[in-house]
Amino acid sequence: MNTIYLAGGCFWGVQKYFDQFEGVIATEVGYANGPDHAVDYRDVCNGSGHAETVKITYDSDKISLTDLLHYYFMVIDPLSINKQGNDKGIQYRTGIYYTDKKQLSEIETVYKEQEEKAGSKLAVEVDILKNFYSAEEYHQKYLDKNPNGYCHIPRSMFKLKQK
Repeated sequence: MNTIYLAGGCFWGVQKYFDQFEGVIATEVGYANGPDHAVDYRDVCNGSGHAETVKITYDSDKISLTDLLHYYFMVIDPLSINKQGNDKGIQYRTGIYYTDKKQLSEIETVYKEQEEKAGSKLAVEVDILKNFYSAEEYHQKYLDKNPNGYCHIPRSMFKLKQK
């Protein structure tokens, strides 16, 4: 199994979106790459510096990191700084956080493709994962528990690849 951490605005929709793909074994929402101390949702909303992030555990025999990243870029605005949809603030920044340096080449290839496609420098961070704190239980699988909950990702994107 492999793991990648993706920040793409509000983590509710990002989690729901990635849960649909075959090869995604597990997802968990949390707070990443802020100061190295445990935080909760209130801290993050008050500007702790952490990004709402989804930890994605995947089977690379069924889905590649390249495919995951292409899917990621389908649901974010890669030029937007600290904003996705109606959500604004540092916690809604976009980022690709890795734990295995072997992933960096693949990440950089997709990143360069997306930069060329956009015709501009991307606002998506690429960095090693510095920290990740699991979000509160009520945030986990939030849109499954609250199907009418807010989401910046169009609902049609949740039905690309039904498992």
